Amino acid sequence: MPSALDRKYDAVLEKVLGEGGRVQIGRDPDGRAIVTNLPPTLPSLFDVFCMLHGEVEGVVAGDERLTFAELNQHATRLARALAGSGIVKGDRVGIAMRNCPTWIVAWMAVLKAGGVATLINGWWQADEMRHALSLTEPKLVIADASRAPRIDATGLGIATAVLPVERKVEEAMGPLLGGPDADLPSVAPEDDATILFTSGSTGVAKGAVSTHRAVTTGVYAYAIGLLTLLGIKESEGQPPVNPPKTLVNVPLFHVTGEVPVLLNSLVIGRTMVLMPKWDAGEAMRLIEAEKVTYFVGVPTMSLEMMTHPDRDKYDLSTLTDIAAGGAPRPVAHVERLEETFRGAQPALGYGLTETNAVGCGNFWANYHDKPASTGRAQRPLVELAILGEGDVHLPPGERGEVAIRSAANIRGYWRDEEATRAAFTADGYVRTGDVGYLDEDGYLFIVDRKKDIVIRGGENISAQEVEAAIYTHPAVSEAAVFGVPDERLGEVPAAVVYAETGGLTRDALLEFLAGQLAQFKLPAYVWIREEPLPKLGTGKIDKVELRDRYRKIADAA
Repeated sequence: MPSALDRKYDAVLEKVLGEGGRVQIGRDPDGRAIVTNLPPTLPSLFDVFCMLHGEVEGVVAGDERLTFAELNQHATRLARALAGSGIVKGDRVGIAMRNCPTWIVAWMAVLKAGGVATLINGWWQADEMRHALSLTEPKLVIADASRAPRIDATGLGIATAVLPVERKVEEAMGPLLGGPDADLPSVAPEDDATILFTSGSTGVAKGAVSTHRAVTTGVYAYAIGLLTLLGIKESEGQPPVNPPKTLVNVPLFHVTGEVPVLLNSLVIGRTMVLMPKWDAGEAMRLIEAEKVTYFVGVPTMSLEMMTHPDRDKYDLSTLTDIAAGGAPRPVAHVERLEETFRGAQPALGYGLTETNAVGCGNFWANYHDKPASTGRAQRPLVELAILGEGDVHLPPGERGEVAIRSAANIRGYWRDEEATRAAFTADGYVRTGDVGYLDEDGYLFIVDRKKDIVIRGGENISAQEVEAAIYTHPAVSEAAVFGVPDERLGEVPAAVVYAETGGLTRDALLEFLAGQLAQFKLPAYVWIREEPLPKLGTGKIDKVELRDRYRKIADAA
């Protein structure tokens, strides 16, 4: 039976979406729900909401403070410069920088210039960047001084603008300014807007391509949810005490950073307090100093704040919501969060890069009552299904593959028709690779994973990619990589290796891999065996047997 909060939420949502409500819903040609009275493209979204919230501080980064109007002005100026330098509609433009105001301005400018913003994982090493850049062939990469050498090391010769992002935006943009300006193109909802990279079970990263309609639908799914929750608070006589502010502690090149954090902040007029990199102590200092109200990150982050030795030194009372996404949050953490942050309520989101972060949400009392669930579908823009044999939609209580249908779904993978076909069902649902079920109230419970990936603190790691790197070591005969549970990070990659010739050590293997893989992909556990790995009747390595055996060893350790 629906909870009291669900009934209240549904009643307020009907007012938000009803006749005369703030959001109006229609259907696209495929019958998917879309918002009809808000900007359908990102350039128009920037212009409308940065004007609406023009005087509000949009970004705080150290001693630099920019209003939303100033952000948009900088972005328009840079967009005209990019257009004048030869960037035309449809050109891919890579962005490879740490979180900073210049990242945001450059991203907005690329989209205003009609480019396809291609978001490069800032933790990648040269080999990983080479694959992504070879695949997407950007006309230009906008980088900071830390990442530019890795781009150069790819040997692809891609034009790279290196910006001094440690300086304020006006000066940091300098290398891209000074040439002729050009008029900006008209952008349609069906035009490509972004490429984000995602690692699945096939090894190398794929480029997930989204149209402007998909990205804007993704952000409106979150905005509708926040409008509804605000309406609940106001109906209970508890309007917000402080203006909305969020700590931006997740990478902007990830879909969580881009859509529910950055874009949603533009739409609702929420100040973004930027962190260059994660540090729990610095996060708490900024929450106190800037009166941050909203926090979202992988579960690891909130856990580190809860257990930080200096936590009691900071006033974190302005926090009203502590959300998590990107990885499962241990059930035991929910009550602990409520006890630690008395004025803040926990929440959990579930979505994919392929869905522009939309999917399900669980929050407030509902999350307390069903902490193992990722919540209900984000109505009215998201449809959820559990797929059985032949993609039949299964009834509540039955387990199958979780699938999501929404106008926020990507249009496909860049130059990979086979992967695109495999990702979608005939009726337009994205296959998530997760196994789960719906209860009678529509709450989703994830119980297993079909994809051979490890989710380490919100980062998707392809087991196949790590295995491929291990196999390049001359002493390795067989290897298997899988996830091992970790209290802080959710899970970490582990490797079991058969070294036929002997003499290989854990440290030697990790040193060898460090030159090929980003740090977060390196196995946290390495077991070297002197006998072959167990096999199935098909001759394949028996990963299930290995995972079960070595997880027990890791637990005992």
